[in-house]
Amino acid sequence: MSTKLSLKSKTKKIGNDVKEKFSKEHMKESFENKKEEVAVKTVYKRDNIKHFFQTANSNVFASMCLMGLGQLMYKQIVKGLIYLSFEILSIVYFVMYGGKAIYNFFTLGLITGDPWLEIAGDNSVVMMLMGILTWFIVVLTIVMYYTNIKDVYNTQIRVLKGGMPEKIGESLAQLADKKFYKTILALPLIGVLIFNVLPIIFMILIAFTDYGGDIVPPELISWVGLENFEKLATLGEIAPTFLKILSWNLLWAFSSTFINYALGLGLAILLNKKCVKGKAIWRGFPILAYAIPGFITLIGFKFMFSVGGPINQIISDAGGDVISFLGIDAKWTARAIGLVVNAWISVPTIMLLTTGILSNMNTDLYEAAEIDGASKRKQFFKITLPFVIFSTTPVLISQFIGNFNNFGIFYFLRGGLTLDGYFLASDTDLLINWLYNLSIDNNYYAIGAAISLVIFIITSAVSLGVYVRSDAYKKEDTFR
Repeated sequence: MSTKLSLKSKTKKIGNDVKEKFSKEHMKESFENKKEEVAVKTVYKRDNIKHFFQTANSNVFASMCLMGLGQLMYKQIVKGLIYLSFEILSIVYFVMYGGKAIYNFFTLGLITGDPWLEIAGDNSVVMMLMGILTWFIVVLTIVMYYTNIKDVYNTQIRVLKGGMPEKIGESLAQLADKKFYKTILALPLIGVLIFNVLPIIFMILIAFTDYGGDIVPPELISWVGLENFEKLATLGEIAPTFLKILSWNLLWAFSSTFINYALGLGLAILLNKKCVKGKAIWRGFPILAYAIPGFITLIGFKFMFSVGGPINQIISDAGGDVISFLGIDAKWTARAIGLVVNAWISVPTIMLLTTGILSNMNTDLYEAAEIDGASKRKQFFKITLPFVIFSTTPVLISQFIGNFNNFGIFYFLRGGLTLDGYFLASDTDLLINWLYNLSIDNNYYAIGAAISLVIFIITSAVSLGVYVRSDAYKKEDTFR
């Protein structure tokens, strides 16, 4: 009997041990599953660094130490070698060229060239360009390092979900399918960076140097901080000229934009009337004016308003005195002619745009307004104008920027004219014209770059400010 009890107690003890062991293993497995579940749930919380370090495994930390190592640990050989090769090439570049390029970027050279002594010297402009390019490579390296870590982390999550690490064939297939936008935009992005962003950054940096005048290679260029902007505000003839041209430039931009838009919208409304016959013919004349190259139109207007032109010929034949429409003393006359010529060139664009918008308007709104007794004037200001402005706000902003930077109008009408009280400019020159005179004709590159930066700040501030406060941005669904 005692033997049976002893056997029974031993069996029970063994069962309890197995149960306890099973329970511990189950709890451990449950804990691991819970940990994996938490890792999967927090995969999209990449902005939370704490979650990232809590869930990242050794492969991710390996890639943080050496690019591509985590991919190699996941048997992603090709992808790992690509990242690893990029890091090796980056290190080689910065050791051999990049470090020196960044140092030269800050110093802009130490050795002045001397042709008589056959000393080549340092070229500050080239050093600045190479420094900018090297900073681009620094940014690219940081981006690649980030994508390397992100890729390994995504692979970790994929494995935790029960999947397999992505093979190179799958990655290439995605670049031709779901991520095709990256493939198709890669080359244009590189082109924009090289041919647009790089020159813009170079121009901005030139504004903070003493480049220009007598200080051109082989002379060394130096960083001068905000000195060029102080010259625009305080220095001798430059400051008064800048303020005069800036005030006229703002007046010109707002006036020409308003005139062009008002005339274009007026023509579109007029030609949209049912009573107008031969609409195609009437629309053809403004389009013809638009189709002719702008510089030909400007040369034609300059000849018409010149001292020996047909308009003065008519005045002389009528017994009047010859008028110098574009001469030295013709300040407001020349400005008015510029507004007229600009309207002649730009109005057809607005007319064509607003014609299409007006043709798509809901006529029920006008019928309801007439029933309520609204006059034609009230219908225009309450229905037509808000709808057209809503649809054309981006175009209106681009028109303002184009008018603010309209180089051709006064360059062709009064190009090369300089007046007393202006530093290398005339009373009709815009900032863009003055910039051209300073930098191209007189080598004031740093001052010209500072003016360019001022132009950029003004146009971007006005355009963004107007757009953000417009109904086209705030009430996008209003007229749908």
